[in-house]
Amino acid sequence: MTLQILNYEFLGPIKLSEWGPPMEQVIYILLMRVKDTFQLIYVGESEKSQDEDFFKKHEKFQCWINIAGSEKNLYLSIYPMWHSAPDERKRLANKIINKYKPLCNEGNV
Repeated sequence: MTLQILNYEFLGPIKLSEWGPPMEQVIYILLMRVKDTFQLIYVGESEKSQDEDFFKKHEKFQCWINIAGSEKNLYLSIYPMWHSAPDERKRLANKIINKYKPLCNEGNV
């Protein structure tokens, strides 16, 4: 399954609880399910992670839970950007944030 964001095909979404490392050079999107649709709640980028608790240790994890209602309602989609520089990933993440305005990317929600 894929998710079309702007003109990019993101892999997923999958339940966040089903994710496992590794994860290298990606844009990731946290979503919540609302009936038969998904709502973006956070967009980020990562160089590399081997950490099983990568998302649970994230500074915005509590925001995701507050918005989604529970961890069971959190979903993940990724867009691999192999051999990309951090500024390339940040540029794309910012385009998505500016278009969709995910709640957990705004200030301190």
